[in-house]
Amino acid sequence: MFRTHYCGEISLKNLETEVTLAGWVHRRRDHGGLTFIDLRDREGIVQVVFNPQLSPGVHQQAHALRAEYVIQIKGKVARRPEETENKTIPTGEVEVLAQELRILNRSKTPPFLIEDDEDISEGLRLQYRYLDLRRSGVQRIFILRHRLSQSIRHFLNQNRFLELETPFLTKSTPEGARDFLVPSRLNPGHFYALPQSPQLFKQILMVSGFDRYYQVVRCFRDEDLRADRQPEFTQIDLEMSFIDIEDILSIMEKMTKAVFSEICNIQFPNPFPRMTYAEAVSRFGTDRPDTRFGLELKDLSGLAERCDFKVFRTVVSKGGSVKGLNAKGLAGLSRKEIETLTNEAIQRGAKGLAWMKVTADALEAPITKFFSVAQQDEIKTILKGEPGDLLLFVADKTQVVHDVLSTLRLSLGKRLNLIDEKIFEPLWVTDFPLLEYDEAEKRYIAIHHPFTGPMDEDLALLESDPMQVRAKAYDLVINGVELGGGSIRIHREEVQSKIFALLGIKKEEAAEKFGFLLEALQYGAPPHGGMAFGFDRMVALLSGADSIREVIPFPKTQKGICLMTDAPSDVDARQLKELRIKKERRV
Repeated sequence: MFRTHYCGEISLKNLETEVTLAGWVHRRRDHGGLTFIDLRDREGIVQVVFNPQLSPGVHQQAHALRAEYVIQIKGKVARRPEETENKTIPTGEVEVLAQELRILNRSKTPPFLIEDDEDISEGLRLQYRYLDLRRSGVQRIFILRHRLSQSIRHFLNQNRFLELETPFLTKSTPEGARDFLVPSRLNPGHFYALPQSPQLFKQILMVSGFDRYYQVVRCFRDEDLRADRQPEFTQIDLEMSFIDIEDILSIMEKMTKAVFSEICNIQFPNPFPRMTYAEAVSRFGTDRPDTRFGLELKDLSGLAERCDFKVFRTVVSKGGSVKGLNAKGLAGLSRKEIETLTNEAIQRGAKGLAWMKVTADALEAPITKFFSVAQQDEIKTILKGEPGDLLLFVADKTQVVHDVLSTLRLSLGKRLNLIDEKIFEPLWVTDFPLLEYDEAEKRYIAIHHPFTGPMDEDLALLESDPMQVRAKAYDLVINGVELGGGSIRIHREEVQSKIFALLGIKKEEAAEKFGFLLEALQYGAPPHGGMAFGFDRMVALLSGADSIREVIPFPKTQKGICLMTDAPSDVDARQLKELRIKKERRV
């Protein structure tokens, strides 16, 4: 046997027991004739003692050991002398007296220390990811990831869901992010696409009569990357038949409560709070608000119409908005610090950032001369301004105003220490618009996806006023992270065809891209809906990671590159010839 125990499992209950351990040399120390090795595996570290009086030959072997050598030792568990106990680790009361040592493999000197507190560049960590993954803090994340997936599976299995697999090589149906395409050797000139989600297949499973489906599934999107996005990612995908919105929200609440409680002992309110899309955007500037703190946005467009400040008046007259927020207690910021905030706003698309400081007597700022005393009092009332506060304003297109102020709100929340990181606040965001209008393409586009059902009471508006149609869609947001989203789907072919037409998808194009779905809906498709959770985001939220790159074993960089394998890379010309693909020559 290579091992009888994991290193981190050794404790006082194993005293006088002979054990066999295997792992990596974490540290070696020589003291007064004794050699000490900290031996590490995925469960922890235990101290191994090589005593020349007990095992002279083994002690001599230990001198050859270096960091990250892979070894196997046999020995007896003993209590550490009281003055040498290490209370900071679970094995700190015991040690293993080595009787045999076997070097299983040697190691080059690692490019960085395998320590949790080492400050290592992300590029170096990803290049040597197999070494980075040896660090105990990193391993804890992936142990949590495993436990979380098992907990979710257990809950869904207990609630009569079936785990079914859908294809990875499928049809390209681009409607949003770009597909990753895979050329077919057997069908020259034709391509598969890697799935952005199992959306259409899980709907067809509902038509097939599997009324509760789930899958822990890899998905692929060829899009620009951010901290919460990767070209390949994992989602908890599920679908149910014969349900409505309340059914899905209820069972998803139960699942979220169960797994968060089991994995991290996090308790949630019952039921989860709810907020409409319109309210979330109005109050927080985003449909995924962090509700753990205030600093809510306030609309000053009505006042802006009446003031003498031309910038504000002009924006409102052109259909834009003026909104503000109260940066509590920050009136003492210097001009340079305010300039930094202004630059943040400009980077998010604003033309500038207006401000006023609240003093004991009045509002102070270069622009206050454009506002009457009554208007200044009104501003203070709307923003609940008190002496010492800094009032910030953005005037622009409404979407820009929301983007800028929602970003500033989060930045200020952290700066003012308003966010309690120990709190987890869930929120259902509901009543999304079904469509938005794309000025560049001059057509409607689906806010979620083209298969989302419209509210029954809004069906009549599809022809007369499409922008007022609400979707049977919902998102689960926790601490400002969109953890999952879903909808009740369209289960009638005539409604689905009408939505395609609204989106500018002609009959021929709809038949080419989605003909298999449209036909399936004509064979007794039941009412159905579902949800997909971003599993990587969930792991990041529970582990406190700043990026989902931290919770994926082998992630890509922000440019979509795997630094460890150097992928994507060139391929052999013979492979391209078999696929009948010619590379474009670079000039």
